[in-house]
Amino acid sequence: KGKKRKNGKKKGRKGKKKTGKDGNRVEAKFKESGIVPDVLDTPPKEKAEVKFDDVRAGLGKTLTPTETKNQPKVKWPAEDGQLYTLVMLDPDTPSRADPRYRQWKHWLVGNIPANDISSGDVISEYISPIPTVGSGLHRYVILVYEQTKRLDFDEPRQTSASARGRGVWKVRAFAEKYELGDPVAGNFFEAEWDKWVPKVYDQLATKRKK
Repeated sequence: KGKKRKNGKKKGRKGKKKTGKDGNRVEAKFKESGIVPDVLDTPPKEKAEVKFDDVRAGLGKTLTPTETKNQPKVKWPAEDGQLYTLVMLDPDTPSRADPRYRQWKHWLVGNIPANDISSGDVISEYISPIPTVGSGLHRYVILVYEQTKRLDFDEPRQTSASARGRGVWKVRAFAEKYELGDPVAGNFFEAEWDKWVPKVYDQLATKRKK
């Protein structure tokens, strides 16, 4: 995967791809963490590499809101000429024990050519993890879906200063609406409240309890 042809272009993934040890580990971690079935029916087979400045998300690794305050770089096994949709969500809002606002949409970008997120259509700008005080660890799930065509997303655009409409969002329904199928790649990390969280709440246009 990812090898270059003689003409300089990367060789795309053709046909069914065998799932290696890394893929098996991704599937196992998504099931062990409860993301399957809390978020998905079927886990992704490939790992999406997610890097926040100086730290990486590692299939359940615990990070902090401070470490994840900036939009991450995300890479996955992509095919040239293929379009993708990227999602980041929190299924544990306001807490894993009481997820009545499941799922909270932190980031949504569609029509991404290969791995070039900056060239995709931003539907919801990135908002960093905002777990409330005393709510424990939250799971933050990053998913990549392969599109069959360029899509005209009719969801309202959301800036990083707007929380309105991000709660009680269902990635299953979104994927079904746009015929995305199951995610082809993914990753996740956990985080709980730290002193960065109130700063994020302060920037949000919609008032929420800190």
